[in-house]
Amino acid sequence: MISFTPLKTLQNVEFRNLLTGRFFIVLAFRMLATLLGWWVYQLTKDPFSIGLIGLSEVIPAVSCALYAGHVIDMNEKKKLLLICNYAYIFLIGLLLIPAFFGSKTHFTGHQITYYIYGVIFFTGIARAFIGPIVPSMIPKIVKKENLPNAVTLNQAAFLVSSVCGHAIGGFLIAGFGVKWTLVFIILLIFIASLFFWQLNKQHSEYKKEQVNVMESMREGVDYILKTKEILGALCLDMFAVLFGGAVAMIPVYATDILKVGAEGFGLLNAASDIGSMCIITILSIIPLRKNQGKILLVVVAGFGLCIIGFGLSQLYWLSFMFLVLSGMLDGISVVIRGTIVQLKTPDHIRGRVLSVNSIFIMSSNEMGQFESGLAAKLMGVVRSVVFGGTMTVLIALIVGSTNPKLRKMQY
Repeated sequence: MISFTPLKTLQNVEFRNLLTGRFFIVLAFRMLATLLGWWVYQLTKDPFSIGLIGLSEVIPAVSCALYAGHVIDMNEKKKLLLICNYAYIFLIGLLLIPAFFGSKTHFTGHQITYYIYGVIFFTGIARAFIGPIVPSMIPKIVKKENLPNAVTLNQAAFLVSSVCGHAIGGFLIAGFGVKWTLVFIILLIFIASLFFWQLNKQHSEYKKEQVNVMESMREGVDYILKTKEILGALCLDMFAVLFGGAVAMIPVYATDILKVGAEGFGLLNAASDIGSMCIITILSIIPLRKNQGKILLVVVAGFGLCIIGFGLSQLYWLSFMFLVLSGMLDGISVVIRGTIVQLKTPDHIRGRVLSVNSIFIMSSNEMGQFESGLAAKLMGVVRSVVFGGTMTVLIALIVGSTNPKLRKMQY
């Protein structure tokens, strides 16, 4: 049985620096996501325009993901992490132009939105690299017996920063406006870089001149396809997030259905992450010790039911509670899936496997945002959210009945 020792893992200074840097950068990313959804909807008053934010990022992220995995495995990881960090600072800095001067120009709200989409397209390229780098560094920093706990703590830091980012983003938008919120986001990403500078270098085990790029990228894909536990977990989460992306419609719910304004919008955005943070804190102390595969299937189906409840609710407190519960179930799912991927992946292809993982998982959030926007345009907002929750439940049933290895998975 693997020993879970949160305090012992946190005694590792390098791991703390990696975790703290990730906390600040995810805090910034969540604030940016909150800001962009609000900003674009205020510019266009069109739910579909929110979906296009996700599409603008997911296209380059997915297109570059396999190559990003190859680059991560073949190069020094700390240097790549810092390059991506500063690339984000530059790109988000470009959004300051319409934020500070948009009202002084003759550009329409839709024209400013197109500019925002263009900037987000390039952040998608940076995301293809930065997404897999941090988790790929963890196994070289902590001992193997502490790896499951490190994965849980990493996800806990992610969720705490998500909660704070969503909530603070809403309050800053209400109190200081879009432009000063963007300035604060850039400052947070710079602070993250200060912690990343404290990390040790992690050099590649390969000599680049001896590696064929296409064969290298294919190796990560082949490994996932033959490892049914990883494949099942990634497929389950990808489709659940794709169809269960109700959070993309929160700006519409906050503005037009629940009528709670920017402050209520920020809290609704943070609700699912509050639930996830609570459950992951519990899992850090009391880990899941058996039947993780079955639990994964049950919590994904429960997540879909919560999305249906949120879609039908017209009461702010009830909508908030459905999102909190959905976050608790999603948090369990994330911990199980992340641990399966880390434990089942050899070090020498970890970057490539995690890059494929980013195609399945990270990019599915943006595709889910696009799907939600498109479905809202075709069906109406409420029907689209209920449809997404129903599809999530069906996906859990299908994966559970067709993947016995995942269903029997324990670690």
